[in-house]
Amino acid sequence: MGDAMRERCGLLTTLSGLERVSDSYDALICDVWGVVHDGQRAKAPACEALKKFRQRHGSVILVSNAPRPISDVKIQFARLGVPEECYDAIVTSGMAARAALARRAEAGAVRVFHLGPARDRGVFEGLPIEEVGENDAELVLCTGLFDDTVETPEAYRARLLAYRERRLPLWCANPDLVVQRGGELVYCAGALAKLYDELGGEVVYFGKPYRAIYEELAPLVKSASRWLAIGDGIDTDIKGANGFGIDALFIADGIHGEEVEPFTSEHLGALLARHGANARFAMRALVW
Repeated sequence: MGDAMRERCGLLTTLSGLERVSDSYDALICDVWGVVHDGQRAKAPACEALKKFRQRHGSVILVSNAPRPISDVKIQFARLGVPEECYDAIVTSGMAARAALARRAEAGAVRVFHLGPARDRGVFEGLPIEEVGENDAELVLCTGLFDDTVETPEAYRARLLAYRERRLPLWCANPDLVVQRGGELVYCAGALAKLYDELGGEVVYFGKPYRAIYEELAPLVKSASRWLAIGDGIDTDIKGANGFGIDALFIADGIHGEEVEPFTSEHLGALLARHGANARFAMRALVW
């Protein structure tokens, strides 16, 4: 089946490069971790592809489920080698969580327990909140596991059960279940939030796939009418694009591992369908 017929039938099309479809779009909404970098270094071909799209077609907005403010993300980019020339703006789930905390604090200081590594403290530092121990908290702000190099969500079951008994809401500043760090998968805040939800706890999510983060970035590309979302997470990037009504490009060599084999339109379409998602295109990795 040719590409034209495949697209008329609504089937996913595999691509060798972004250039093939770039003329059809005037804005890219691109995931970061797993697409632009792997947590250890930038993916140079992906950065070059985004840079060329900016030069020839339109805006590139990087949308990350990082539980951090933009300033922290830019520091990480500098360390990993992600060039500023490959994007116009950054939107993070950490920004959304911080904004919600600020609104909550307008009525008075909120007693918050931070569940996550110290490197994520930027998401709430400087806000009029009271950081307390978990026994004194009225809200748990989850940015991840304390040590994602060795811990799993199961290590937190007893802690989460105690939160549930106290009816503590858990605000998840990163809905990702896992990310790739180099060649390894590590758990994220979303995995703890998922377990808490299964245990009957109250969870509030910030970031992809939830509609609010797409509404936040809309003013950044207000002159664009043809968006393409790019990402390697079916349940976050692709479902988020589906929910917001924009085309999606699935990057297969990411967190879904061997599930993406064989790399065919039929198999990838079926994989996405099992997750209740669909994409217009797929590539192994983002290249021009």
